Amino acid sequence: MTNSTEQFTAATTQAREVTERGVEAFKKGAKTFTDQATAMATLPSIDLTEPVARYFDLVQKSVDMNRELATRWAEHVSSLSGLLREQAEKAGTVVDEATEAVSDQVVDQAAKADELAQEQAEQVEQAKRDEEKAAKAAERAEAKKAKEQAREQYEGLTKAELSEKLAERELPKTGTVEELIERLVSADSK
Repeated sequence: MTNSTEQFTAATTQAREVTERGVEAFKKGAKTFTDQATAMATLPSIDLTEPVARYFDLVQKSVDMNRELATRWAEHVSSLSGLLREQAEKAGTVVDEATEAVSDQVVDQAAKADELAQEQAEQVEQAKRDEEKAAKAAERAEAKKAKEQAREQYEGLTKAELSEKLAERELPKTGTVEELIERLVSADSK
């Protein structure tokens, strides 16, 4: 009887240790997630509510399942005799398998949450690049528009009139009409 009790005590201890390791892994994952979420606070707003809620729902389910299985197992251990001992050994196998399955699910969900966070971070980066590109295009368009407006005052003038304006500014008077206009526009922008 003592040997069987020691075996069941050892099995109970092992189940508790597995559960504690699972909880510790969860704590580390939650800490890592919290640290990453804090770092992302500087980025534009991203809605991670649903993935986080699903992640914690899954973790809660796995903790509840482990708790329920451990409680059931403990109840069976205390009332073991003959045939019940054999059934308890089978239940221990089921607990091990269920614990392994839950552990795998938690790891998979954590990986999916990490992938989702990375995808959203990439989307934020792409949005930044697109925004910068659009801002540069707007600047170029504005500069082009300003240059065209500056050219308008000189467009209808003859080469002689343009040369006269250049002479007033002590700038070179030679070149085509386009070159003379460009020289005047450049002088105006300085």
